[in-house]
Amino acid sequence: MTTTTGRPHGNAKYHLEKCRCPICRQASRDYENNRYRAIAYGRWQPFVPAEPVRQHVRALGEFGIGWMRAARLAGVSTGGVSKLLYGDRPRNLEPSRRVRPETALKLLAVEPTLENLGDRTPIDGTGTRRRLQALVCAGWTQSELARRMHMNRANFGRTIVRGLVEVATVKTVRCLYDELWRTNPVEAGVPAHRAAAARQIAASRSWAPIGAWDDDQIDDPDAFPDWTGYCGTPKGRSIHYRIKVPVCPPCRTAANQQQTAA
Repeated sequence: MTTTTGRPHGNAKYHLEKCRCPICRQASRDYENNRYRAIAYGRWQPFVPAEPVRQHVRALGEFGIGWMRAARLAGVSTGGVSKLLYGDRPRNLEPSRRVRPETALKLLAVEPTLENLGDRTPIDGTGTRRRLQALVCAGWTQSELARRMHMNRANFGRTIVRGLVEVATVKTVRCLYDELWRTNPVEAGVPAHRAAAARQIAASRSWAPIGAWDDDQIDDPDAFPDWTGYCGTPKGRSIHYRIKVPVCPPCRTAANQQQTAA
């Protein structure tokens, strides 16, 4: 996927932009292995090596979690984390070589989850696009969704198709989707003719409806919507034709395999 963030290939790009190149996959494995080894230092002892903890804090920075934010999330002093990274500057001392095990465990417990990332951090927008597009399929107009998100119409139009979005937008869209996915837009005040026009626009662009996504797949870039209830089986392709929706890759694969076996 082409991005404009300038983020280098590595662990952060693997998780935030879903890049699956060999460099990013290896960086993610190395990060997790290092973290697990570091957590193992939690066995009681007065001090533990600081380097794994320092690497973890620096890795969090790649996700947009600065060291001060990491300290607050961990519930440890910013002064201690400053010394861990930069040393005691007034006394011209080198960065800490050892840290208390309880401090290490608290810092290592901070992970780059959506809740911990900074609101302006750009991340993969797959789930955001799918949720907004599914709401349009249900008859919610883009203007109404933009209004509810306190976003101007032009920015919303870019968000609904954008590859990367900010964390704050992801959170807003998830809340909006949870609020609206079972609500009839006409009963909520959207004029019937505008709701019908929204559904027509969604159909013309082959946007997947709400029922096509499971909660555990809607954010997965590699997942496909289950348009038919039988997608991924030979029966699915015929249903695609009946409902006039382009055949999805899983149904096409299943049909080809059936023909080959025959």
